[in-house]
Amino acid sequence: FGLAQPRCIFGSYNTSDIWLVVALDKAAFTFNNTAAPGTNETAFQRFPKSVSAYMTLNATLANYPCPKPAEDITVLRVGSETSCARDETRPTCNGPLPGPGPYRVKFLALQGSEPVAETEWSEPIMLRTAKPASSISTTDSRHSAGMIAITTILSILFAILLAGLVAMLVFCSDSCGDSSTFSKPESVTVRRDNTHHVYDQPAARL
Repeated sequence: FGLAQPRCIFGSYNTSDIWLVVALDKAAFTFNNTAAPGTNETAFQRFPKSVSAYMTLNATLANYPCPKPAEDITVLRVGSETSCARDETRPTCNGPLPGPGPYRVKFLALQGSEPVAETEWSEPIMLRTAKPASSISTTDSRHSAGMIAITTILSILFAILLAGLVAMLVFCSDSCGDSSTFSKPESVTVRRDNTHHVYDQPAARL
């Protein structure tokens, strides 16, 4: 986890060594400030089975200038060293923490082996842990696959329906066009006959 550097805190202890103390939450307030760093009493490799706290990230005040230059990185990475986690010749190793916690941390200034200043303990710190793959639900992915299948089927049905509609329109256009073409009827000639009346003529007189 990341931790802000102790800038502008130990200004009057220029010759002191500044240590980070990492402790189990429940045991933090019983930590003995006179415990020397680099000993079995504060060794990282013995934490947390044999000791309830360890000391690491040794620095001097020169490492934490105040005010800080604009380009400086002001975050400490706790638990970033993996190579020395089991190396008992490096008891002040900044190794990975053994579990999610909770933990508390504080900075302790030592003049030689004498504690001269310290910060307050932090609030409890819990680490995030990765979930095993078997515990990750795949319900959402199944739903997504089902939705994709349904969408595909509906798209195919829509395409078939659209094709049928187009075919029907084409067929109707052809058939309706034939039935709507009328042949021009022949003109009807009306013949008028003039009727001549024949009258009986009187017999010729003799």
